[in-house]
Amino acid sequence: MQNLHKIYDELQLKYGDPELNAIYGGGCTQNARVCLVFMNPTKRNIASLKSWQGVRYQWLGTKQVWDFLNKLGFISDQTNLEIQSKKPADWDNDFCVKLYNEVSSNGVYITNLAKCTQADARYLDDSVFETYKKYLLQEIEKVNPDKILLFGNQVSSIVLSQKIAVSTCRKQKFDLEYNGKGYNTYAVYYPVGNGRFNIDKSIEDCKYILNS
Repeated sequence: MQNLHKIYDELQLKYGDPELNAIYGGGCTQNARVCLVFMNPTKRNIASLKSWQGVRYQWLGTKQVWDFLNKLGFISDQTNLEIQSKKPADWDNDFCVKLYNEVSSNGVYITNLAKCTQADARYLDDSVFETYKKYLLQEIEKVNPDKILLFGNQVSSIVLSQKIAVSTCRKQKFDLEYNGKGYNTYAVYYPVGNGRFNIDKSIEDCKYILNS
């Protein structure tokens, strides 16, 4: 993944806040059970700070998404309790590595379509996500997941190259093709931030997909 990390760092200067770090994918990097694809990171991730010297994985220093991932069985109740009790300043590299080792042990790889960190959750134009698509596909090829979960209409539409409304295709399998290989791919509701009101539907659909 190191060659992709270099590219993501360069694209951060073009599409992200140049005062912040790009955030990479993390978790099970070979033959994953499932790959989770979110939108793009913000500076709420402590690894986005230039002072951060540790791993740069998704959602570090945040809480909402880990509660969601706990309900899917990707992290333990004990780990989630520890996360929910921590302030962002309490996160250190050792804890982040331990957390993602647990994510990896459950066969999960977590990434964003766009790796360009923004100062806030502002809207990104489709063209930015399109720029990152080819690199996400290279990521997916390396991780070789059994299933891919795409979170939200925008991410799903870009990756699947067609207009997607999650509400009309719940639990529906799409075939994502890349370099002669097909991947079982699903569009699901975005479960956090502005999409939190759909979290119960997202949990329901994710559990169905993972167990199918």
